[in-house]
Amino acid sequence: MASGNSGGGAPGGRPTMADVAAHLGVSRQLVSLVLGDRPGPSAATRERVLRAAEELGYRADTAAQLLRRARSRQVGVLFTMEHPMDADLVEALYPEAARLDYSVALSAMLANRTERQAIDELVGLRCEALVLIGMSAQAPEDLARVAERVPVVEIGQRTNAAGTDSVRTDAVSGVRQAVDHLVALGHRRIAHVHGGDLPSAPERRTGYLEGMRAHGLDGFVDLVPGAYTEEAGARAAAALLAREELPTAVVCCNDQSARGLLETLLRAGRSVPEEVSVVGYDDSRAARLSFLSLTSVRQDVTRIAELTLGAVAERLEEGRTECTHVVLPTTLTVRGSTAPPRPACS
Repeated sequence: MASGNSGGGAPGGRPTMADVAAHLGVSRQLVSLVLGDRPGPSAATRERVLRAAEELGYRADTAAQLLRRARSRQVGVLFTMEHPMDADLVEALYPEAARLDYSVALSAMLANRTERQAIDELVGLRCEALVLIGMSAQAPEDLARVAERVPVVEIGQRTNAAGTDSVRTDAVSGVRQAVDHLVALGHRRIAHVHGGDLPSAPERRTGYLEGMRAHGLDGFVDLVPGAYTEEAGARAAAALLAREELPTAVVCCNDQSARGLLETLLRAGRSVPEEVSVVGYDDSRAARLSFLSLTSVRQDVTRIAELTLGAVAERLEEGRTECTHVVLPTTLTVRGSTAPPRPACS
């Protein structure tokens, strides 16, 4: 004779609320009150129900709970899995979302998964707002259509799509700070490994060009193609090593690029910072590693998270309809990868 709950449980044998009620010999409504943390049941009853739920292995069906709510209070976050900065931002968003009584749903952009698919998935999960980290410059009209359905906040770039908000750092000023630092150390032949048309890369390139011109170094402008990856930094280093003379300093478009460049230079027998000073951008965890000790332009991820979810709350809770675009200042964190250039041999 078979034992257990005949016909009970969810598909796959997962215990249900009805199973907990049957186990205790109480009503499903009572169990629902306890598991939903609603008033009514006594403390002793709550303890009995919660203990039984734990013993049976009951787990709340989050999706079903969301469907029963008038509001999901979920914020969807679209991010890439390639860049440490994105992971830092996601980590910073969680506590701020909890503080504002929101939950976070993640959707990753992958090579075989379009941004449109990732966004549609989040909207399908009843996310009340979307936060977009590191996405490509999607057609503004497409993003505008998404913003007609739910609030959209971009981190790290501003596409000017109608109805969207943005939070980013002043990349122009950030790279200018890096150039100023290197010039103050005595460098003149300063190269920039740029990120092409990736988010924020054009502004970082502009900061380099403005910084060089401000110091009268137009004749030393040196733009090297790159991207936000270690592989791109390694390729940039190989291109520089193929020259007759290296620049004395390089400002990279991000920390990953700087790491790839720095490690390639070291493997080629070139010393950092004695022969080449290297600066990154983001001040990510990698920049703080003792064997890299990378000078880097810092973005305040905690503040970015606060302002991003603050913009979401203003839309959802206060009914704001006008767009807001916040630009935060950057700071330069100086470490061991930069130093005065080696004196030229006489």
